[in-house]
Amino acid sequence: MTAALSLVQIADAALADATKRGGRWLACRPGCSQCCVGVFPIGWQDADRLRAGLIELGASDPERAERVRGRAASALVRLDPWFPGDVVSGVLGESYEDAILFEEFANNEPCPALDLDTGTCDLYETRPILCRTFGPPMRTEEGNLATCELCFIGADTEETARCELDPAIPGLEEESNAAYDAETGRRGETLIAYALRGA
Repeated sequence: MTAALSLVQIADAALADATKRGGRWLACRPGCSQCCVGVFPIGWQDADRLRAGLIELGASDPERAERVRGRAASALVRLDPWFPGDVVSGVLGESYEDAILFEEFANNEPCPALDLDTGTCDLYETRPILCRTFGPPMRTEEGNLATCELCFIGADTEETARCELDPAIPGLEEESNAAYDAETGRRGETLIAYALRGA
């Protein structure tokens, strides 16, 4: 079993557990795409899994795959002029200035994998770890408990804390990404649109 597959299984199991504890507070379901708008960085492990998913979709459902490719190409037209990094490689910049630019970058950009008509993900089975774990309460780097703004409405602090996603997930993801990058000789992060380019 590869480390990437293991991480996906761990993340999916953690989400299932958090959903069991807090399901009534979760708005997450097919058609809810609040978290699918606005770009976020992904590691190369997620990027390669997404690319493989799009290639597989091309074999099983060429029309749907072509729609994803079309949305990715359209997104790149909008993203390229302002991309805080290397447009050719798709690697996000790591400078302080790049980080500041990223804060206000493409916050209204829908994910290319999102079917806007149905509000569902066309690459759901190969989605990034962040997509797999978003919704239940998670600890921020500052140690605060954060949730999707649509979830846990009306829940008190104790109830929210009881539904927390396994706090080990971010550390496991970081370790897995570092191992993957060392194995593949890559570094940095990218965006979903750049990950899907040319797939």
